[in-house]
Amino acid sequence: MFTNNKEDSRITEISSSSNTISKETSIDGNVETTGNLRIEGKVKGNIRARSKVVLGISGEVEGKIYAQTADIEGTVKGMVQVEGLLTLKSNAHIKGDINTGKLVMEAGAAFEGRCKMGSFKISEEMAS
Repeated sequence: MFTNNKEDSRITEISSSSNTISKETSIDGNVETTGNLRIEGKVKGNIRARSKVVLGISGEVEGKIYAQTADIEGTVKGMVQVEGLLTLKSNAHIKGDINTGKLVMEAGAAFEGRCKMGSFKISEEMAS
């Protein structure tokens, strides 16, 4: 019946925030965010996003990716777990298993590993 508008707007602001790891950036360690994440650089570590992850054509991840939704156009060496929709663009290359709710794979995209589709909650995976 009564809501706290300040808290509601803060939650919306956090979940709609965007972070970018540019081409010139290399990170050795895990990245965790509640907002969206775009990766054009290199990350050696796990990615945990409660929103969307976009891995651009120049992006490289060596580690696991956990996200609500994801668009992959670069290279991933590790498991990808997406609760909702995972889109593999034509230049995507994944070397590892995929667990996702839904999968769209463009012509030219490739992955080496197993693919499991169905419903599961990322929050359960992120806790471990």
